[in-house]
Amino acid sequence: MIPLYCGFDKREAVGFHAFVASVMACTKEQVAFIPTNGWSDGTNAFTRARFHIPLYQSGFAIFADACDMVCRGDIKELWEMRDPKKAVQVVKHDYNTRHKRKYVGTSMEADNSNYPRKNWASLMIVNCDHPGWQKMHNRTTLELLQFRFLEDGEIGALPPEWNHLVDEYGYCGGARLLHWTAGIPAWKCYHEAEMAEEWFKAHRLATHADPSR
Repeated sequence: MIPLYCGFDKREAVGFHAFVASVMACTKEQVAFIPTNGWSDGTNAFTRARFHIPLYQSGFAIFADACDMVCRGDIKELWEMRDPKKAVQVVKHDYNTRHKRKYVGTSMEADNSNYPRKNWASLMIVNCDHPGWQKMHNRTTLELLQFRFLEDGEIGALPPEWNHLVDEYGYCGGARLLHWTAGIPAWKCYHEAEMAEEWFKAHRLATHADPSR
């Protein structure tokens, strides 16, 4: 069984359920979905909580922001990439955001700041037994999000199609996991976001409606 920790914020619950439905539609593997929240001093309810996963279990786990994501590939493919030599594996984005504000028109609206390693921690394969995680205590939220407690060699790279930032990079037909970082298409200001039809398809799956309609 694949343990998949999913960031959960009740203000984005509709996105959470769309993500879960999209994962299940693409895999035959057993997946344990674990809603993750609490310990937050950021925009959403799970900013810091994701870094507590090594406290909950041993072995490997996957973390995904979930609420603003849709999975288009078999999560088993991602699971099979786990590397025991690394503390964590991520897509190593290197970009400056095109959006000065995020979550526009919602109670979560906020400035969208730039910083090194932005969105690296939004999709992770976590090696809970790696000693590097013992160094994360007493770190600021930004230090955690940037993995400043790890050596560079302890951070493995994942293929970019497994965390494609749709509203930063645009359309990508080969993306295995879509990520709307500025706001999900469920929200009025993002109804016509790039690849929004993929999100609405997942939402129809989550509500048991015919996804072909």
